[in-house]
Amino acid sequence: MMRGTWLICVTVATGLLGASLPAADAPAVAAVRLEYRFGSGDRLVMDVAHRALTETTIAGTTQSTETATDSTKIWTVTAVDAAGNATIEHSVDDVTMTSQASDKGQTRWSSRGDEPPPPGYETVKQSLGVPLSRLSIDRTGRVISRQDLRPSPPSNTGDLMVVPLPDDAVSAGAEWTVPQEVVVEVPNGPRKAVRTRLRYRLEAIRDGIATIHVDTTVLTPLDDPRLEARLLERIWDGTIDFDIERGRVIRRSTGIDRRVIGFSGPESSVRYKANLEERLVPNVVERAQAE
Repeated sequence: MMRGTWLICVTVATGLLGASLPAADAPAVAAVRLEYRFGSGDRLVMDVAHRALTETTIAGTTQSTETATDSTKIWTVTAVDAAGNATIEHSVDDVTMTSQASDKGQTRWSSRGDEPPPPGYETVKQSLGVPLSRLSIDRTGRVISRQDLRPSPPSNTGDLMVVPLPDDAVSAGAEWTVPQEVVVEVPNGPRKAVRTRLRYRLEAIRDGIATIHVDTTVLTPLDDPRLEARLLERIWDGTIDFDIERGRVIRRSTGIDRRVIGFSGPESSVRYKANLEERLVPNVVERAQAE
């Protein structure tokens, strides 16, 4: 799961030869080294759109809730040390939230308007325009330290706030993995630490864009549907696009569509379908670089 002058250093291991050469003479696939480089004062602005549908069936009755959240996420690099480790602050400038349940009307609130937030949205307004977390990150995106400045719920697209990169040069088809542990719990019920693994794969490099696929595997066996239902929002797949020449993430897309049976009785089920799209706002980044 997100730096104005970030650069991805690309080291070409071998040149590409013409397709007319015999297969036996074909060179090794070109390898690239992916590495973040940060500049103090860099500012990365992302448009974020999240859509989710939850359908719950209990005792033959189905209820659904749809939510839509559009926001502007800001990453600000406040310092970079001699080793290239960067301190980054994460904030959200604005948000528009819509919620509609099958048994209720629609609730909508935008921080850009003059209306006060409806009940339950008050803490959202207080969290806008201020740093939410501060991270120290090395050149591969590995988190050295993290400080949450304001309380926030677990991320519904994974807890990794920065796309991790491999330590070595890689070619298309290369994979690297990142272990995670998430804690899931049922209100007034069981609680369990669950090990998961994020697997990244460099799919292709086309027109200067490196495309990386990511998927999640649950490693800890779960035999309680109640815990499985609480884990749904934490299991996701997605695609990340890097602009190699300009050295920055320009798009991240993640999604999930899963169902759990028996979380509240043998005939109960819950389905969670969601997608999140983050896109770089290029003009803002260009202005930040020019300053």
